[in-house]
Amino acid sequence: MAYKKKAVVVLSGGMDSVTTLALANNQEYDCYSLTFNYGQKSISEVDAAIYYSKKYKCIEHKIFNINFSEFSSSALTNNNIAINTNKSSQENIPNTYVPMRNIIFLSIACSWAESIDVNNIFIGANAIDYSGYPDCRENFLESYEKMINLGSKTGADGGKFNIFRPLINMKKIDIIKLGHTFNLDYSRTVSCYQATKDGKACGVCESCLFRKRAFIDNGLSDETIYI
Repeated sequence: MAYKKKAVVVLSGGMDSVTTLALANNQEYDCYSLTFNYGQKSISEVDAAIYYSKKYKCIEHKIFNINFSEFSSSALTNNNIAINTNKSSQENIPNTYVPMRNIIFLSIACSWAESIDVNNIFIGANAIDYSGYPDCRENFLESYEKMINLGSKTGADGGKFNIFRPLINMKKIDIIKLGHTFNLDYSRTVSCYQATKDGKACGVCESCLFRKRAFIDNGLSDETIYI
């Protein structure tokens, strides 16, 4: 019987992370998905992650609860901070930045992976059509991979964590094309920063605008469900 590869996939329930899960599944990884309920306004993305974990028959799906609002401030987690939809007034790093989010998420993903003897981690980080978050860049992820191998039992024992970021240099238009090669239906994915409880998108936040433009540029009907 052939040995099957295993991977932990960081799965938010958004377009990029679901495409990454579909890709890992297509590459015949046995996938363990990890979703974070971190106090985000768009809690419906957790429901989306549950749906796609089942759809792609993940071996296990864990939901890790952590409330970022208890120790940091972001428009994604603080109801008193409005999500800025005026691009002309936004700084390079918008108020939707959650301090150190991917550092924390990846550390927890690697911790779980090491405990179940997995050394492959997939994350749907993207550095092209994105909001300028510093923890979504290739140089960060490359450095993180080196760091986690220096500070883990896996690395100390001669193994190696692989932090796969297959979408890192892809535009949203190409991400949708890739997903459609796997017959991925994006209608249940939640990318909106302030989606309703049933997953409907606002259509005006930066994440919605990136996504909407990608469907238009592909000449496709927008699969997003809006308010």
